[in-house]
Amino acid sequence: MLKKMLLVLLSLVFVSGAAMAVDLSGAGATFPYPIYSKWISDYSKATGNKINYQPIGSGGGIRQFTSGIVDFGGSDAPMTNDEISKAGGDILHIPTVMGAVSVVYNLPGIKGLKLDANSLAGIFLGNIKMWNDDAIAKLNPSANLPNKAITVAHRSDGSGTTDIFTNYLAKVSTGWASKVGAGKAVNWPVGVGGKGNSGVAGVVKVNEGAIGYVELSYAMENNLSVISLKNRAGYYVIPSLDSTSASADGALSKIPSDFRADLTNAPGKNSYPIVGMTWLLVHKNQKDTAKGKTLVDFLKWSLTDGQKYAADLYYAPLPKSLQSKVLKTINTITY
Repeated sequence: MLKKMLLVLLSLVFVSGAAMAVDLSGAGATFPYPIYSKWISDYSKATGNKINYQPIGSGGGIRQFTSGIVDFGGSDAPMTNDEISKAGGDILHIPTVMGAVSVVYNLPGIKGLKLDANSLAGIFLGNIKMWNDDAIAKLNPSANLPNKAITVAHRSDGSGTTDIFTNYLAKVSTGWASKVGAGKAVNWPVGVGGKGNSGVAGVVKVNEGAIGYVELSYAMENNLSVISLKNRAGYYVIPSLDSTSASADGALSKIPSDFRADLTNAPGKNSYPIVGMTWLLVHKNQKDTAKGKTLVDFLKWSLTDGQKYAADLYYAPLPKSLQSKVLKTINTITY
């Protein structure tokens, strides 16, 4: 009899625990997808809660979050004041990691290619059409550059990676600023579109002579060559964990209280110039208690335990000083 009662109690505990599992949905940036996938997998195994994150691009993530289709959004471009208003006004930007937008290219046998701001803007404006153009050749005197047309690859979807990349170009090139500008989606003067970071990486990988921009982890995953860019201090720097962290050190001292910071073209000898922060977008006032509690728990886990995975996936973890500020903001979420 006692054995039977224990079995009944154990079954009740199991059912109760299962009922407490919560499902969360999110969508947005492809830039942080490699680390978000790792976080979600480990967090779900540890807690039993399920999180589904769809990498559809920052623009799509903001739209789905605003319309209430998902519980949280993901973006590498901060929401504008108008977008925040349309989403209900109580939007928090929770920084998660920082990463480099690498400029990748496909020229077999050509390694260590260098570009400065003018040549990079010239290529994406369509003014520099051939790889052996004088503007590129003078920066790479020892490279045997081919007489080959340049194929520009860019994002076809609304993208935070595009926002970071075009914000940089708009800062360093008056021609780019006046003709194209900056944003999650722009009217590209030339090029072939690819959906997501993976799409742009794919275009570059299969087209000899192509050049594009992707988050560093996608460059590494696809074994793509990366360009050394001339930074604000006049040094050529490749995208890496160290150069991303150096950029953050040069820019985070002026981070605003809502964390909507621009890290591009940061000062410092070792700073890579195209670096961005990525955010999870959440409502400060959560309407569903169970979901709100789980979302807060996941955010705290990501800002603490989750940061240890950043370096292996080519992201820079948030500095401790910034982590503490973000955790305080997470604690203001109500549910």
